[in-house]
Amino acid sequence: MDRLQSLEVFVAVAEAESFAAGARRLGLSAPSATRGVNALEARLGARLFTRTTRSVRLTDVGRRYLEDARHILAQMQAADDAATGAASNPVGQLRITCPNEFGRIYVTPILTEFLDTYAGVSAEVVMVDRIVNMVEEGFDLAVRIGELPSSGLTAVRVGQVHRVVCGSPAYLAAAGTPLTPADLLQHKVVSASPISPVSEWRFGGELRDVVRLRPRLAVTSVAAAIEVARRDWGLCRVLSYQVGPDLEAGRLVRVLQDHEPAALPIHLVHAEGRRAPAKVRAFIDFAKARLQSVAVLR
Repeated sequence: MDRLQSLEVFVAVAEAESFAAGARRLGLSAPSATRGVNALEARLGARLFTRTTRSVRLTDVGRRYLEDARHILAQMQAADDAATGAASNPVGQLRITCPNEFGRIYVTPILTEFLDTYAGVSAEVVMVDRIVNMVEEGFDLAVRIGELPSSGLTAVRVGQVHRVVCGSPAYLAAAGTPLTPADLLQHKVVSASPISPVSEWRFGGELRDVVRLRPRLAVTSVAAAIEVARRDWGLCRVLSYQVGPDLEAGRLVRVLQDHEPAALPIHLVHAEGRRAPAKVRAFIDFAKARLQSVAVLR
């Protein structure tokens, strides 16, 4: 393994915090990755990782070296892209993971347009309502909604969403429009959360209200809760992107907007830093421009 390959292995292991996961990312065996890092440490005369049976953590020297290694690899990638034209002609398979409804409403339409623009790219989208380990599961990009924990991942903010309460025009005309969170106690509500007899809806604004509701109907599907609200039965509380098309079409109406909690950021996340391949950089630029033009994501 040459010095450049050793650097790639070191960065992959550092970002994955695992020799096995870092090796999989590069298509290597775990023993091969271990040998590469051992050789790098021997050449430097310094330990880059603290290893235990359960974890791999960077030493102080390793953290400083990681910044330099990323810079070197980014420069090499930029030089390769410039020489091959890959920067302007992305190729290869793009693997993306995102929440179910966000993927259905926003990611797939953007992605099909992207694929029509870049004929050399193919894509696979895995829509799941959980946080995946991008490195271990082999994803190039993830859509993350909410505040991000500290990590070695690179995040590009592309919008924000709100927790919104909404109902159909017909329901609001019949039952009245709630003006304060406490008014919800007089309304039929459908809870789109794990089944429990009591549901707490937290609000922002000056009072930071918490309303404890006993929903007449509780479901474990956001799509089902939205459908119930569309059918004039009551109010639901979901993320604004999940009802974006309904709000735009007037099928649902947003209420208590002045009492909504702080917005949640939307990020496109990847593990490559400045070394991100052209297909990833191109999709981020492509998707960012389109997502930021959507009113409900601003």
